[in-house]
Amino acid sequence: MAPRTEWPTRLTGLARRLGGSRDIADAAPPDAKQVAELARQLTELLRLRTLPFGMKLYESAEEMAKVPGLRRPPEGRKFSTCQLVTQARIAGFTLGITLDNVPGFSNCGGVIGLNEPSELYLSGRKFEGVWFENREAAALHQAQMPRVPARYAGLVVSPLRSARLDPPDICLFYANPAQMILFINGLQWKTYRRFDFSITGESACADSWGRALRDRAPCLSIPCYAERRYGGVSDDEMLMALPPADLAVAIEGLLGLSKAGLRYPIMPYGPQADPGEGMAKSYAGKV
Repeated sequence: MAPRTEWPTRLTGLARRLGGSRDIADAAPPDAKQVAELARQLTELLRLRTLPFGMKLYESAEEMAKVPGLRRPPEGRKFSTCQLVTQARIAGFTLGITLDNVPGFSNCGGVIGLNEPSELYLSGRKFEGVWFENREAAALHQAQMPRVPARYAGLVVSPLRSARLDPPDICLFYANPAQMILFINGLQWKTYRRFDFSITGESACADSWGRALRDRAPCLSIPCYAERRYGGVSDDEMLMALPPADLAVAIEGLLGLSKAGLRYPIMPYGPQADPGEGMAKSYAGKV
């Protein structure tokens, strides 16, 4: 890993090689070691409380088993996907799951492409009278939910710092709203994009890792009740999911913003102070 003083030069070169945010789809993604360095910088720049992590889908369990340091749930033990994520971002585990490890024919497996949700879910019967007053509303919720096509055998979740996914399909991190808006500003630093994020409601993982795995684009979600109850997500946390190349672009943007005095934590200036004095550095010479 390069010394910290060399990082901005290395990062700018990496982001330039990726072609900027407009050409990301045509560029080779950062490798596992580069992603680990991006994660280190992300944690430092935004002062994240928990580890950034990655996800990678596998078409065969045999291929998935080759991941270094892979842990598997005990036989017969099932977890929701958000529980696996918490084990990765807090305990630092590298965990691999197959369909046997998630609730049968559920949205957990359905969102990440391990199975098609059953008629119990798709008809609306599962959520009728729980999350929705009627079956029609519950069925529409299922019909409009982002999902990965059901053609995968396994998924691995691992902290980015471990560099065990080479490369991850997507990178993810939890942050508070102030950290998250600054990160989005970083994504927009070099090439502006207006983002339209989706809100599914319950089963919000469809808006984060589900949509990002399917579309390979930045996705932001407000974690749902289940993520908070079973995954232990805090009241103030939001979740960002995006491809590794987008993470490189965002880190370069955060460094650029930092030079303009725009960094985390955001220092309160006071509701009765003259804002012109507070913004003098960032907007110097632009009056």
